[in-house]
Amino acid sequence: MKILFLLFLSVASLLCAKNDLQYETSPYLKQHENNPVHWHAWKKKTFLQAQKEDKPIFLSIGYSTCHWCHVMARESFENKKIAQLLNKYFISVKVDREEMPQVDALYQNIFAHVHKRTGGWPLSVFMTPQREVFYITGYIPPKKEFYSEGFSDLIRKLSKLYTDKKALRQETDRIQKAVASRVKLSDTEDKNVSLTTLKNSLKKSFDDIYTGFGTGRKFPEASKLALMMDIADITADKTLKKYSFAMLDTMALRGLYDHVGGGFFRYSVDANWEIPHFEKMLYTQAELIGLYVRAYEKSHKKLYASVVQETIAMVQKRFLHHNLYWSASSAESQGKEGAYFTFSPDEIDKALKKNPHADAIEDALGFSTEGNFNNRVHINFDTDKRPPGFASFKEMLYHVREKKKYPFTDTKINTAWNAMMIEALYKASALDKRYADTAEKNLKALQNLMFVRGELYHQTIEGAVPRQKALLEDYSFLIGALISGYEVDYDTAKLDFAEYLAAQAKYRFYKNGTWYLSNDALHVKAGINDKYYTSPLSKMLQNIIRLTSLKASFEYEKLFQSSMEKLKEELIREESNAPALAQAYLMQKLGVVVVKSSKDNLLKNAKILQTVQYPYLLREAKEYKDFLACTLRRCFVKDKNISRIIKTIDRDFIRR
Repeated sequence: MKILFLLFLSVASLLCAKNDLQYETSPYLKQHENNPVHWHAWKKKTFLQAQKEDKPIFLSIGYSTCHWCHVMARESFENKKIAQLLNKYFISVKVDREEMPQVDALYQNIFAHVHKRTGGWPLSVFMTPQREVFYITGYIPPKKEFYSEGFSDLIRKLSKLYTDKKALRQETDRIQKAVASRVKLSDTEDKNVSLTTLKNSLKKSFDDIYTGFGTGRKFPEASKLALMMDIADITADKTLKKYSFAMLDTMALRGLYDHVGGGFFRYSVDANWEIPHFEKMLYTQAELIGLYVRAYEKSHKKLYASVVQETIAMVQKRFLHHNLYWSASSAESQGKEGAYFTFSPDEIDKALKKNPHADAIEDALGFSTEGNFNNRVHINFDTDKRPPGFASFKEMLYHVREKKKYPFTDTKINTAWNAMMIEALYKASALDKRYADTAEKNLKALQNLMFVRGELYHQTIEGAVPRQKALLEDYSFLIGALISGYEVDYDTAKLDFAEYLAAQAKYRFYKNGTWYLSNDALHVKAGINDKYYTSPLSKMLQNIIRLTSLKASFEYEKLFQSSMEKLKEELIREESNAPALAQAYLMQKLGVVVVKSSKDNLLKNAKILQTVQYPYLLREAKEYKDFLACTLRRCFVKDKNISRIIKTIDRDFIRR
């Protein structure tokens, strides 16, 4: 009897056993530790096991707040029959793309070359034990659909392909050939990048019907919008200026923005910005805050200041914990996308009932009051400003929402994304000095946690010692935050730390003229894609140009030029589709202007310095009584009157 009982316990423990993800700390990987799929983490021993067992690898890349990742998990990874097939024929590997962006970048690049379009998440990759890809796709339905085979049939088909070595070699060769192919510039194409070519590229890609970039679903594309604002300022182009403010208005008033809780959703699923994908990413908030601060400084439009204040308040409430920021919140509540963020038509009616401006609000909401998302209402205004009575309407809906449980929040602490938010707070201190105090606290907390004995780390969760060494993106965005912080308080320790990190980044990630995303055996080259958030490579090059100017360093300039030499052809080909790199290129070509004076002078005149139209401006504290404006190789104006300095800068650097 005792033997039978022990046998029962043994079998029960096997049935309830977790897979190998139980040993990981990533919130995304932990979401899958109870799947019947025997998941492995991305580790050397995993690939050795695949080689030993001669099994192909199924790699699934996603992240914890990804809606379609959750859908595929429920449909397939929690499905025992599909799990049995995967366990029988494949070694299955799960990767958190936020934990290992270099792995994600490698396979997203393969997907883009094979399918001739950008990928996304979930990303599904089938490859040999030597990591040669023979099939790559995105979301896979459990049963056959018009766009895809069913997962069970696909597993059997690809397992059979793996045993046919001739057919397998044909597929791996086909994919390798696609990845190796490059589109070369023809002899007739313009082989220069200029303000004119970039201006034309921006106008060509802009959707002037619904506003935004592209004709399909809309991403904020903060870097591209920043480039548009730069060129509008530099060239005094009225069309680009109009486009910039139209896009800022649209993102703030339509469905991309959370009008009740504040902050931006990740992207819009439709062309006219009405319905978003409801997840909120820390990096989205950080990059858009800076643009709305800039827009407010130029227009003094109240909406822009409100967006900044509300977005920061949302981030502080939902993501801040012990002066450090969590990564993202999910689109789902209780398994339904958007359930937390949307309202029933009855809830809208009750919120409007006693509002004296109910008619104006209903007009601004349009037909959405009848239900614009799964018979529920997602708030968005089809107007050029918030309607009267908005504050009261918002408060009523806020109380309705507070009774619900907020969606899952990924509590991962990511160095790069924390640094982005810190930089955003430094920029927002132009509206309210208290934001700089918050930035200082957060910077100190980030350094205490992630910078240990001279080593920077990439990510961790609260209570766990960081163990993953920093990637290029961590260095890039932390250096950017330090430079922004220096321009607020002129603390030279920030610049010293930025220089230390720049030297470390060069040592770790810059090899033979090429920058890499990580310092490991993958050797994934850093790319220039800014669609989701700014390319770490392009951000690093912007940092290098800024340090070149602040330190009057020809060594930094040489590093930029040697880096740019490898990227010039790609920039010519991509134009405004590589906006952050284009900004770095323009900063170097047109010149960064540094205004130098005493710390007291710079602090006293901070507001008036914000009126400089030329965007590539830095401020440096020196023991000067006057103001001095310089580029790298010349100082061109000196004056006690800051207004005359500003007038000279804009006269000399704006191309009217």
